Amino acid sequence: MEQLDRFDRDILDIVQRDCQLKAETIAERIGLSVSAVQRRLKRLREEGIIKAEVAVVDRKATGTSMVFIVGMEIERDNYDALAKFRLWAEKQDHIQQVYYVTGAVDLIAIVTARDVEHYDDIAALIMADNPQIRRMHTNVVLRDVKLGLFVPLE
Repeated sequence: MEQLDRFDRDILDIVQRDCQLKAETIAERIGLSVSAVQRRLKRLREEGIIKAEVAVVDRKATGTSMVFIVGMEIERDNYDALAKFRLWAEKQDHIQQVYYVTGAVDLIAIVTARDVEHYDDIAALIMADNPQIRRMHTNVVLRDVKLGLFVPLE
């Protein structure tokens, strides 16, 4: 993977905010030719630096408005537990993000659901399909304060 230069960082900054901008607009903003921007975007995608270009959907408009932050404890003597859970979680659309963390729990998951009953069904599925999860600690998100996946590029 090549080192990111100023132009790569400028391109990434722009496309993180609006991935639908045309190469012409990006080129004008950063002072490169359109073909140079297109080549750089292609390389950034091929190298996996740009992982995805997606639409951010308003959860409330879809009826999946609730968010739960779930801390999970995994069995200490089960060394495959993390890998097994990661593979399982990748297939679960309501599990938005999972982090392996230090502290009182081993994993933190961000889970979306229509309502509390729907979350209860998801939690039951997590426990049933993943016996390596010993305990779950759930926090209900009352209000979104800030949402984003923007990566600062300094």
